[in-house]
Amino acid sequence: MILSDVAIKSLINEGQIKIYPLTEEIGCASIDLHLGKEIFIYSTEVDYIDITKKPKGETVSIEPFNDSFLIPPYKFVLAHTEEIVSLGPRVAAMVTGVSSVGRLGLFVENAGFIDPGFSGQITLELYNAQDKPIRVKKGMRICQLVFFKLTGTPSKVYAGKYVGQIGVTPSRMHEEFKDKN
Repeated sequence: MILSDVAIKSLINEGQIKIYPLTEEIGCASIDLHLGKEIFIYSTEVDYIDITKKPKGETVSIEPFNDSFLIPPYKFVLAHTEEIVSLGPRVAAMVTGVSSVGRLGLFVENAGFIDPGFSGQITLELYNAQDKPIRVKKGMRICQLVFFKLTGTPSKVYAGKYVGQIGVTPSRMHEEFKDKN
């Protein structure tokens, strides 16, 4: 069941949902989040991406005096939210792009489930589906969180490789292969 603004506010007051800073008004069934200051671009100097190895790429930091970034046509990049999100053991969330961004041809998120117990900035997968560059701006509304309440307390909460992430965080899938190579 998707939570309403009333239920979201109640869970924020109880400390089950924490968003810092919380600068947007809560929508009827979601909270908008904003684009952070880093973009990660996968390296073009590799012939293929090997999921068993740490990804190669560069992190572009968006500075206050240079606060926008052009995503080239048909390019995939990683970004992150400004906000740090923490969920209690009985709350999960989904990340979805805001409609106004999607209507420009910028796809946001393809791995958008946030487990109970997660805490950190959310890494966003961005894809420019246009044949022209799209300029994104630090601090712009980029995505929204839709919340769900679990039917009970899970036997364990998220304690995986992305807990506590701050800034843009490339895939850590290679860590699953450490002892298998």
